[in-house]
Amino acid sequence: MYSSAYVWAKILIYLEERMTSTVVSSTFDDAEVIELNDEHLILYSPSDFRREVIRRRYAVIIEDALKETFNSNAKLIVFGDDELNAYKSKSKVTTSMDFNPQFTFDNFVVGPSNRFAHSACIAVTNVPGQVYNPLFLYGPPGVGKTHLLYAIANGIRKQNPGANIVYIKGDQFTNELIDAIKNGKNIEFRNKYREADLFLVDDIQFIAGKESTQEEFFHTFNKLYEEHKQIVLTSDRKPSDMLTLEDRLKSRFEWGLTADINPPDYETRMAILKNKAKQLGLALDDDVCNYIAINVTNNVRQIEGTVKKILAYRDLNNMPLDLPNISRAIDDMFKKEGSAVPTPSLIISQVCKFYSVDETVLRGTLKNKGTTEARQMAIYLIRKLTNLSLPDIGKEFNRDHSTVLYAIRKVEMALKNGDTNMQNNVRDITANINSCL
Repeated sequence: MYSSAYVWAKILIYLEERMTSTVVSSTFDDAEVIELNDEHLILYSPSDFRREVIRRRYAVIIEDALKETFNSNAKLIVFGDDELNAYKSKSKVTTSMDFNPQFTFDNFVVGPSNRFAHSACIAVTNVPGQVYNPLFLYGPPGVGKTHLLYAIANGIRKQNPGANIVYIKGDQFTNELIDAIKNGKNIEFRNKYREADLFLVDDIQFIAGKESTQEEFFHTFNKLYEEHKQIVLTSDRKPSDMLTLEDRLKSRFEWGLTADINPPDYETRMAILKNKAKQLGLALDDDVCNYIAINVTNNVRQIEGTVKKILAYRDLNNMPLDLPNISRAIDDMFKKEGSAVPTPSLIISQVCKFYSVDETVLRGTLKNKGTTEARQMAIYLIRKLTNLSLPDIGKEFNRDHSTVLYAIRKVEMALKNGDTNMQNNVRDITANINSCL
């Protein structure tokens, strides 16, 4: 697909070949392409007189240019100021998103592990695009990165209800790009992201290693940055640790401010527990909160899950919330160090995300280069990270143990021979899997 600027430039050349350059200049020098899709070419002209001339005299020849030069049946639409304002308002409504109103700065529990990131998020909310652009938040899952993203969105929406706020996850960006290429919707895809006032990307690490996705994201980032639109990215690791991320993106992600968020310390865990319990109408004694805060140390999400389980246990069993009852209710939630083993399903899902392959295709019989490599990677990682036997691994893919053994040896040989790309892929996918445990 061609850019709208390229298409319009070719149309102007087409017009100059059929009339004088003076006529073309005097008629179209203030015309601007607003949108180009399969159905319409939308132009904007501020002059009432020129708009009427374009509609009456040149609509047919412009449509002929589209047909002859680009084999497009798009029809010409010419906007004035009123139509343009209505179009922009409609565009903002359709691309804006609703964010959970409970995710605000007011109910984000601040502690030493997240204070710097919290302050940075407030700063970009107050003056978006002016300081810390981009803002790059990184840390393990469940420490509040998405909460802060939503808090920024809700804060800016409150200040500017018409702001075009776009939120996407890294793997979803890849999937939408694939669909856009497949269906010839590149222009719509680009307009969706490149017209954002606030661009929020969760789990940006998932675009690493994907050449076309990184290329598209690079140009989207540049356009938004040059127009001083606020960009906020989150990841489970800092840019320099994304081994398969292009250097030009690494450098851009570090242009603004990088802020890490670590698992909460004891005092912060206590505050989060009491805050969540209060929201759910639970009254927990200090000894109960202390017991939970000492044992649940991984992340905020696990703390919230613990409180919800206590609530369910109380309602279903009508028990008093004392320490002996609480300990029996939640002991199974305490993850022992090194005890977590990923399931084959988790490994397969993370491999599919990394390679942008559908899970049914990975488990199927398709044998192109990308799918075969992804399948071999999944088999290798299941063997490496779980205790499954070769026949059991084969059942996950409807293959016999000899095929499984071949796939494992294929990856091992590449690693042994110093295949840097394979080494980086194994490292990145393993990190993604571990971050989900």
